[in-house]
This record gives sequence, structure tokens and C-alpha cells, in this order.
Amino acid sequence: MDSQPINVSVNSEIGKLQHVLIHTPGPELEKITPENAHTYLFSDILNMQVAQKEYSYFKKVLQKVAQVHEIGDLLTDILRSENVKNGLVDRICKAESKGFMAAYLKSLPAEELSRQLIEGVYLDDITYINNEKAALTPVPNLFFMRDASFTMFDNIMISNMATQVRARECMILDAIYNLHPMFETKVVNPVMNYDIHGIGTVEGGDVQIIRDDVVICGLGARTNMHGVEALVEHLKTKPGVKHLIFQELPLTPDSFIHLDMVFTMLDVDKCMVFEPVIMNSAFKTFHITIDGQKAVGTEVPDLLSALKSVGLDLEPVYCGNRNNDFAAREQWHSGCNFFCFAPGQFLGYGRNQRTLQALNKAGFNVVTAADVVNGKFDLSSGKKCIVAFEGNELSRGGGGARCMTMPVQRMAVEW
Repeated sequence: MDSQPINVSVNSEIGKLQHVLIHTPGPELEKITPENAHTYLFSDILNMQVAQKEYSYFKKVLQKVAQVHEIGDLLTDILRSENVKNGLVDRICKAESKGFMAAYLKSLPAEELSRQLIEGVYLDDITYINNEKAALTPVPNLFFMRDASFTMFDNIMISNMATQVRARECMILDAIYNLHPMFETKVVNPVMNYDIHGIGTVEGGDVQIIRDDVVICGLGARTNMHGVEALVEHLKTKPGVKHLIFQELPLTPDSFIHLDMVFTMLDVDKCMVFEPVIMNSAFKTFHITIDGQKAVGTEVPDLLSALKSVGLDLEPVYCGNRNNDFAAREQWHSGCNFFCFAPGQFLGYGRNQRTLQALNKAGFNVVTAADVVNGKFDLSSGKKCIVAFEGNELSRGGGGARCMTMPVQRMAVEW
């Protein structure tokens, strides 16, 4: 077990990455069929072998720049404790009404239990309920690490998911963050802590830490107003004046589920935007200023002007290079979803060619993940770049580079 503690700290979307959590997609993807894909929130079924090949380059780039930790390994670590194993199994079985599975799951060694909690349990001698083939369903969305948790300053935040099918991911991550010695932080579930109504939802894909006093959040299909209010209550516990800017999102199609599908940071002065949402007055933007226990909100023209009002004057780079048809096509395949590992250096899908053209025009070198992995392009040079990795299969899952990462430590940024 890696016992070296991490001082959890994320005060921006772009600070130099030091520690990041990921999950390499595995056989749980092969449990998705045309009949159950919608249940698992997929609009297509993925080829595991192709997805893993694409993911391997994504992971290797991250390993060039930071310490990379696999969630499956961390889960195995904590399950070596019988008390932890029994507690997590009981919690999952109670939440999913699978009490009949508890004894079987508790009998498994740590590594095998970790695998089955992710890939699902398929046993011939189990009596299935409601014609479900799995005695315990898989969690095929786990490789989209950002949704079920996110880091806000010095806290790891547990999401309250909008769909029950992803609830186990939160339970697994909550156990890891609280019980693995690698994490030195207070774990907070903002909805459970602050939402008196108990109906709030907030997902990590909607929450972005822009600066140590500025947070932005999406309001749409996955994060509701009660979830936003819970974040406001949490920010009241932090010192100094804080700003929460929340952006209304379209409820359909599925490509708009999170804010990071229409807006991500690229550098201290640049961001990626999907113009038909971010620059559209039909989708409202609100700016809440939080000072101690006082929170004052006002409607503002748009997200960029709200950020400018707090000293962040960002130049937008446009998804699809301002061609409406290409913007729509590329946004569908996560054309706005980038993950910074340093200011001005970030990862994204190579398939979105018009967006890459826009990035190149904005001053970012377009380099391939293969060239980075093979040493043909040196990231330590500090050159501004988009590292493009193949994602024709991964993108069909409905998320991009930011979705697939959970940073827990970044260096500070000089603004």
C-alpha cells in the first residue's frame, strides 16, 4: 500500500499536475449491450480492446508529467482490511437491495472483490431479480473519473449523482478517500452536508476550480439548483471572498450533460468554448459573491463577462473553429473537453480536427500523444501545446480527457 500522503490541493484547472487518479476501462465495458446501454447512460456500445489501446496513450502521457494512481489498485489496498471490506460490502448491498450477495462478496480476497465491485458479479447459482443477468451490476462509467468526485481547494468532494446507476462509484470513492493513507484531506459530500431538502444533485463534470477564489458550475441535467446551493454553503466555510458563477445548460442532447462539455480552461488567458451555449443569452448565467455567511447573487450577461469582472480576462477558442456544423459535430464527441496538466499544455481527442485548427491558430502546437510517449516532443520544454490522442472509440462513451481524470494535487498558478 502506498502510504506516502498527498497534501490535497487543487486551486485551478491549469496548475502543473502532480497527482491524478484514473481508471483504465476494463471488462465492465463488455457488459454493455444494445438492450441495457441506455440504463448505463451510454448512447453506444464500446469495443474494449480498441478503447484500452486508445486509453493507454492517454495514460502514458499523464505518466510523463505526474504521479498516476489507478482507482482499482487503491480499492484493493483498502479492502485488505476485513473491517473496511465488511463495511463497504454492507453499504453497497444495502443501497442496492442485494443483501443476499453480502456473504459471497465478503468471502472474496481483496483483489478479486475490487475487480467484481467494478466489473459486476455474474454467477450461475444466483437467483436473478427482474431478469437482470448480473447478480451485482457493473459500473462501466467509472473511467469517467471526474463525475463521481472532484477536488475543491483542499477538500475532496463526493458527488451526489443524478442517476442511481452511478451511486456505487461514489460509495467506492468515498471509502478510498476516507480510508486510504495516501489522502490527507477532509472528504465532503456537499449535498449530504448542506442540502436540507435531500434532493440536491451535483456532479464533478459541472464543477471547475478556476482560481483560488473562483468556482464555476453547470446547472442542467446532472446538477440541480439544490446542488448549486450546497456548494454555496460549503464555500461559506472557506476564508476570504469567494465567487461561484453558475451557467445554465441545455437539458438535451446528452452531449450537454456537464459544463466541461461546453467550457474548459486552456491557459491563464485562454479557454475553450462551445459558442452556441456559452455565448447564447437563452442560457442564463448567475454570479454569487460569498463573504463569510453572506451570499449575494445577480444575473450577468454571460460566463466570460462574469469571469472578466473578477479579473480573469479570457480569450475564447471556439470549438469547431466557428463553423456551426463542425462545432455541433465535434462538441458531440467532447470537442470542448480538455484536461490541462500545466498552463498552456493539455490533452484532448485528435478526432476533432476543426477544433485543433482553432487551437493551432490560437498559438498551441498540435502534437500527437505517440510523439510525446516516444520522446519526439518534450513537454518539459514548456511549449504551449495540445497533446492529441486517438479517441474514436473512447469518445463514443460520452466524455473526454477532463472527464477521465481526477486531479488531487496541482501546483499554484501565477495569474
